[in-house]
Amino acid sequence: MSAAKIGFVTISDRASRGEYEDKGGPAMRDWFTRVLTSPWEAVVRVIPDEQPLIEQTLIELCDVAGCSLVVTTGGTGPALRDVTPEATEAVCEKMLPGFGELMRTASLKFVPTAILSRQTAGVRGRSLILNLPGKPSAIDDCLNAVFPAIPYCIDLIEGAYLESDAEKCKAFRPAHAKPRS
Repeated sequence: MSAAKIGFVTISDRASRGEYEDKGGPAMRDWFTRVLTSPWEAVVRVIPDEQPLIEQTLIELCDVAGCSLVVTTGGTGPALRDVTPEATEAVCEKMLPGFGELMRTASLKFVPTAILSRQTAGVRGRSLILNLPGKPSAIDDCLNAVFPAIPYCIDLIEGAYLESDAEKCKAFRPAHAKPRS
């Protein structure tokens, strides 16, 4: 089995200029390092909140780098420069609103402002793109909520086969779902 490629995109004006330490990108990578047991490699980007650049980066990670999963952090709130969901929707063929709904529901257990988040997810070719919030603790909360569906979703779009440590976060696959040879 070859290593799955996972794209990690931090979307932040300040972090992209080096004025602010990127904490979201490392938090996403740390989560996957803890949970995944199958081989994978990270493809990392830190970019400003510019919709054309976000779209270009998502396309490059999916179509050129061959990432089966691209997770973003930042740019999902209501602020004027928060355009990550718009960029995600612009490059995806299919939207999966259930991911955003579940992440907001999970986050509401911790903060009432979770309703301000506009996280979403969608499919581009054989890649799943998932928008996460910018706060590291919220990244953990959201990934713990939605990850059980991620490996099977990636199976359905013929991406890489992801396996996890069930004690850390168990992936769900129907009994008939088997790894592709």
